[in-house]
Amino acid sequence: MRDAPARNRRKEHMKQTVRAALVISIGCGWSVSGAPAEELLVTSAAPGKYGGDLVVAERSEPKTLNPLMAVENVSREAIGLLMADLIHINRDSQQTEPALAVSADISRDARRYVVHLRRGVRFSDGYPFDADDVLFTFDVYLDAKVHAPQRDLLMSGGKPVAVRKQDSNTVVFEFAQPYGPRDRLFDSLYILPRHLLLKPYAEGKLNGAWDLKVAPGGIAGLGPFRFREYVPGQRLVLEKNPYYWKQDRAGQRLPYVKRVIFRYTGSEDAEALQFENGGADVLSRLSARNFDAISKRRDPSEVLIDAGPSLEYHFLFFNLNDLSNRNLSHIQAKQVWFRDVRFRQAVSTAIDRDAIVRLVYAGRATPIWSPVTPGNKLWRNPKVEPSPRSVAKARTLLGSAGFSWNSANRLLDSSGRLVEFSIVTNTNAERVQMATMIQQDLEEIGIDVRIATLELRTMLDRITTTLDYDACLMGLANGDADPGSEMSIWPSRASAHFWELEPTTPAPQWQTEIDRLMAAQMSSSDPRERKRLYDRVQELVAANLPIIALISPHVLAGSKTGLRNFRPAALLPYVLWNADELFWDAQHNPKTASHQ
Repeated sequence: MRDAPARNRRKEHMKQTVRAALVISIGCGWSVSGAPAEELLVTSAAPGKYGGDLVVAERSEPKTLNPLMAVENVSREAIGLLMADLIHINRDSQQTEPALAVSADISRDARRYVVHLRRGVRFSDGYPFDADDVLFTFDVYLDAKVHAPQRDLLMSGGKPVAVRKQDSNTVVFEFAQPYGPRDRLFDSLYILPRHLLLKPYAEGKLNGAWDLKVAPGGIAGLGPFRFREYVPGQRLVLEKNPYYWKQDRAGQRLPYVKRVIFRYTGSEDAEALQFENGGADVLSRLSARNFDAISKRRDPSEVLIDAGPSLEYHFLFFNLNDLSNRNLSHIQAKQVWFRDVRFRQAVSTAIDRDAIVRLVYAGRATPIWSPVTPGNKLWRNPKVEPSPRSVAKARTLLGSAGFSWNSANRLLDSSGRLVEFSIVTNTNAERVQMATMIQQDLEEIGIDVRIATLELRTMLDRITTTLDYDACLMGLANGDADPGSEMSIWPSRASAHFWELEPTTPAPQWQTEIDRLMAAQMSSSDPRERKRLYDRVQELVAANLPIIALISPHVLAGSKTGLRNFRPAALLPYVLWNADELFWDAQHNPKTASHQ
């Protein structure tokens, strides 16, 4: 019995030693069980309250929940809530920030990225995430047989990025040449669950996976929500992911709302009506007409936000393609005018952009003279000055190019031919109204314009395949503020170089310079040098007008009163980019009566 106190002291000492070892282990980022402790990302947004649903009105239904197959915004919006990426672009600041990657070491020449993964992360079905999932994901994206739209983003110098696993928490990406946009590449390259998709991938069935008939247990992601239910023609229901890897400053795990419910209306007007009748909490991509109609009601339960210019721009361009091998002589004759920069400058100067903003968009748009809109916080060149409308200046430019006017004030070219052309556009009410106003503006300088309104696919076939058009009015929306997203537009061989998909030879000097500048900025590792190069591209576009930029519609959104952290942004998705941070103020919205 005399040894009992000694034995007790030894037991207590052993307990203290074990406790100390556990404290050290946990402090080093590892749990008692040996699995990685969760490295949660702490957000900077205002801490919220749990509870309630978020009902989102959409005018059309998604076609898939498969990131490899989604091409339209509705599918991408839902997938963005189910999935997560390694490095994310904050839609508000337009800067990159950590996501599934805690950090990334980038080599000085921007060719090698060592990505360190967040430890302890789990998919929405509870399965652990690690480097094998990242490796699998990029194997899939790079597989030419899969035809993933992400593959083009992962090519450098004509070669695919090399991806290898360094250890379970580290992945190395190596590019054949320096990559200017750096870590922006990883945004929206969603990480796929190897444990669920390896089998369908091996069987060649991956593209058919995760359609809208998928069972809730058959799909898992790393986003703030997980799939719960889809009712065709009615709704898509997502529920909160209990394993989500973010928390707020108060230590609460995100997201706050219990469910996100997408309700499908079939049209923009029905979408607005559902919001007004209390059937939806959030509206995105409101038209100026519906925005003003809802505003006039002054309903205290509704909050409307004009977030200013988006990255979307509407523009006019002429057919500058080489048509020598096509039976389109009636267009070739007009290309003598279209290729004269003074003609394009005159058309631009004659168009009343302010009137378009006022009459078509009720003031909810911004006139532009460059495709880099004021919504771009990082890359817009402020030296590209506005050029106010001037009929007199337009006539002077035309006169200097050898044009003249007959007694009826009709414009004639140097051969005495009447100057007339048609503008094709798609059956979009705002765009048709814009085309009509351009028609009236150009009539003032003697040009006869006809408008051909086509279904979107027919219009795209005209400008990309048959090339049977004079001029076209259309719009584009950039997926990112970085000039890397413009590589499909400005280089002479780019897929969306719409005005000249079949280039003439030799190319104009300004186009050759744009080709050089765009290639240089993509391979520069110096952000300041990239900005200088892209500023010059904007100056060349403004001076030579391969496209005539007209307006940038504003981001118009609405929510019910009491929805907090609601901050519409210029980058898609405009309103749900921070869905994990949205919450209901209990004092303003009855939805929060149902707490978790």
